[in-house]
Formats: sequence, structure tokens, C-alpha cells
Amino acid sequence: MTVTRFAPSPTGYMHIGNLRTALYSYLIAKHDGGKFILRIEDTDRERLVEGATDIIKSTLKITGLDYDEGPDVGGDHGPYVQSERKPIYLEYAKKLVDMGYAYYCFCTKERLEKLHEEDATGGYDRHCRNLSPEEVRRNLDAGIPYVIRQKMPLDGVTSYTDSVFGEISMNNSELQDQILIKADGYPTYNFAHVIDDYLMGVTHVVRGSEYLTSTPKYVLLYDAFGWERPVYVHLPLLMGKNPDGSVSKLSKRHGAVSFQDLLNDGYLPEAIVNYIALLGWCPKNSETEFFTLKELTDAFTIDGVSKSPAVFDFEKLLWFNGEYIHRLTDEEFETLAGRFMKAELPATLNRKKMLSLIKTRISKFSEIDERTAFFAALPDYDTELFLNKKNKITELDTVRTVLTEALNVLRNTDSFDNDTLYAALLPLAEKLGLKTGAVMWCVRIAVSGMAATPGGATEIMEVIGKNETIDRISRSLSKLG
Repeated sequence: MTVTRFAPSPTGYMHIGNLRTALYSYLIAKHDGGKFILRIEDTDRERLVEGATDIIKSTLKITGLDYDEGPDVGGDHGPYVQSERKPIYLEYAKKLVDMGYAYYCFCTKERLEKLHEEDATGGYDRHCRNLSPEEVRRNLDAGIPYVIRQKMPLDGVTSYTDSVFGEISMNNSELQDQILIKADGYPTYNFAHVIDDYLMGVTHVVRGSEYLTSTPKYVLLYDAFGWERPVYVHLPLLMGKNPDGSVSKLSKRHGAVSFQDLLNDGYLPEAIVNYIALLGWCPKNSETEFFTLKELTDAFTIDGVSKSPAVFDFEKLLWFNGEYIHRLTDEEFETLAGRFMKAELPATLNRKKMLSLIKTRISKFSEIDERTAFFAALPDYDTELFLNKKNKITELDTVRTVLTEALNVLRNTDSFDNDTLYAALLPLAEKLGLKTGAVMWCVRIAVSGMAATPGGATEIMEVIGKNETIDRISRSLSKLG
């Protein structure tokens, strides 16, 4: 059975790159009917952010990436928070020492700092690698602080096969004797995740390609214990577009790069998941870019993952999101829109009609207040806005005539629905010798104060109601003198 895991560190909001890793891990497991595990890697105590674990769990819930084992869910391999597994790591580290694949290091902080000053690469000189068993025992009995380091082979090559990038090899002479257990007793990420992956039965390790050159250290640990290596799936880098057209690794300077930031900006979770699924993966034999999570699960295969870096394009995401918004039912749209509408709207406003007008004219929910502002209050505008060569309105006198006639008609119109209003104003065009579009243009500018609006003149009037319509046209006539 395929078993994958998502093992984030609780250091803040979830970055888009982390979410993509979680998504691909989920899809690889579920495509084969396997198991998806959540594990919290919190051994780097200095970087922990309070509440970050809750954010991780909330993000997975919102995106539908339900884990089969993990915190709050349980399972056969708990606990699922690394800090709660601390004794396990020391036990396995000591086994490595006994087998000759690791050793106690008693070097002081001062010695290591001096070593770093002398060698800017920060490499450890293996000072404690060959201490005699007697010296090690004396130091331990004396309570001298220590770390446990992995004893790397000094020559030869370590290789492994990655499912995306193929065979990766590294000369062992380039590998540092990395720390496995820190002086505070906590394991490093480099050690803990290997132990946990083995004990939790993880078959496929999915992570970013920045770990490609670190993995030889991990496979040496598997080999030392005599364990079967997992399948490695390293994902291509995520890049962002720079103002000059170049690309660089995706970061905050490119815009909102956390899932929470995107939600706050009015993006739909389904649109985000759909879009990031395509950042490094290409579906086979598909003529669409739109996938539900179930459809992604059915279609996803590892051989569709690309080696090439993927560029996070905010314009493409915005387009995706707009398409998802447009497909919402009116009821769904109204519910979601309500969470983003901060401006106070008049009670007389036809809210349902207004939302139906802007539904297909926004790409993210944070645009709602800006798009609906003119419904709440007529903005100040220049009367030159009335002039329109296409509709042959070249003089403001024509506008005055149209609005005066329209005002008389509207005062005597009882029903203020779109169809009735259009039918009532239609005869004005023939009476005044103008095109219908010219009459509607003048009225629309008068009631909206904007050149481009969601909806036409009669639709806007249906939203704002009879009293507000008459008031706005009267004010526009006063503005025209």
C-alpha cells in the first residue's frame, strides 16, 4: 500500500510551496488507494510559532486534504508530533553509535565557533570521530554535554534514484558528519524524519527539489539500519515573476504566497488547489485545466511531474479564481460575498439583484466593495463623461433633454423591475430621434457616475430603487446646470 506523509514545521502560515507538497503527497497516496499521514515536525524549538499547528490542520481541512493518521485523528503510529517522540530518536541514535555509524561529539560551542572562523564553509573537522571507547565513557560519566553525529563514509559515492530527476549521486567526501541528536536531546530534522518515515511505514517521500543533494545523507541512514529505502519524489522549484520579467524563487516580494493570504484576498480554496496542482504537473490526455480534488486524484501520476521549475503566475490564478466564482450558484455567491462586504449599504438596495450583476464581473471577492461602492452612493463625476461619440452624444444639451424626459417617465413608473423600466424608456429614443443606446447611456451615467458598470441603466435602477433613481437623475440635471 502506498503511504505518504506531509510533515511541516509549525513556523507560521502555510506557504504555497508547502501546500503543493501536501497536495502532491495526498494525490500520490489516494490515486493508489493508499494512506496520507500528517506529522508535525517541531524539533526546531526556536522557530516555533504559537497557533501554527492549528493553521496547518485548518488549511488541510479547508482544502479537503483529509489525513488518515495524524494529530487529533490518531492511528497506529503515534504520537504524530515529533517533540512527543523524543525518546525514540535517542534510542535509534545510540543504536547507530553501537553499530559504528555514529559517534558522540563533545566539542564545545567555543571550539566550533573558532573552527567556523577558520573555515568559512562551516564544516566540522571530525575531531571526536575517533575517540576511544574509554574516553567516550569518561566524558559521559562526567556529564559533559554532547551531540551525536552521523559517521559518513570518507570515500566512494552514494547514489539513489529519484522518481522525477532520475539517478542522483554524490561523492562521500563532500558529506559532512551531520548532527543527529542535538545537545538539548532533540533530534535534527535530518535524523528525525528518517526514523519517523520508517516507523510510520512511509513508502513515498515527497518534498521540494532543494533536498535533492541532502538525500544521500538520508539513504545512508536507511542503509545503516538495513531498512528498505522509500521512493523519493522531489518536486520542481516554485518561481515568481519579477518586475523586470525575470524569475526567482517564489517569496513574499512576489505577492501573497501563503494560503491564508490568498483566502483573505478573496480566492476560493478550490481554485487555489486546482491551480497549484498544475504547477509542476501536467495531466495526460486532458483537454481541460479544471479539476475537482476527486478528478485530480484519479488523474495524478508521478510521471506527469516535471523537472523544470514552475512559475507561479498571479494573473493566471486570478483568471482561475474568476472562473470558479462565475460557476457558483447565486446562493453560494451571496453567502461568500457577505464575508467580504465591509461597506454599509442602504437598506432600500436590492442586494440580491446587485450581487447577481457583479458575480460575473469580479475575479476575487476582495474586489466586491470597490465594485459595489457606486450602488451605495453616487460618486462625484465630470459631466464630460456623458459625451459619447459612438452614441452621437456630442452636446450636453442633448443629455439635459434625455434626462428631463426620462425623469418624467420614471416618476410615473410604478414597477421598478428591469423589464418594466426598459419598456418605459424605450419610446424616448424614437420621440427624441436618438438611438436606444444613447438614451440608456445618458441615464446610466446619471444613476451611476461611472463609464463602466456591472449591468445597464435599467438594471442599476432596479438595484437602487425608484426614490434613489429620481434623486440621482435630479442631481445630475443640477450638475448639468
